Amino acid sequence: MMPAKYAGRGAVSPKISWTGAPPTTQAFAIIFHDMDPALANGTEDVLHWMVWDIPATATGLPEAVPAGDLPDGTRQGRGITGQNAYFGPGPPAPRTHHYVFEVYALNAKLGLPATATRAEVLAALQGKVVGKGVYVGRFRAP
Repeated sequence: MMPAKYAGRGAVSPKISWTGAPPTTQAFAIIFHDMDPALANGTEDVLHWMVWDIPATATGLPEAVPAGDLPDGTRQGRGITGQNAYFGPGPPAPRTHHYVFEVYALNAKLGLPATATRAEVLAALQGKVVGKGVYVGRFRAP
């Protein structure tokens, strides 16, 4: 279960760390989303956070405020709120939702502007992914 301090608008993003990236890694990207909803009766779920062009020397991101203290060159995209910031879990009570952090090791930076959409980020990932890690957490509103 994810702690409440990581939930909702204005929440603190959790510390994320990784090891074992392939030697060809040039950058990392993270996509954080809620798998449970189906937006507009389609296949899209709720995007909570996107971060890309994290330097290859990074082994994680620190716990941070919504705008985050991110490594130089890192870009933060817009999630469901339309803001370039972390947006924590917040399912309607009393439901429990599943939240996924996908960490991608890339053989090149994406080079996208902070205005890039999720579809643009996913398209840019194609052919660049050399490793992937996934963490699934759950959150239930009190």
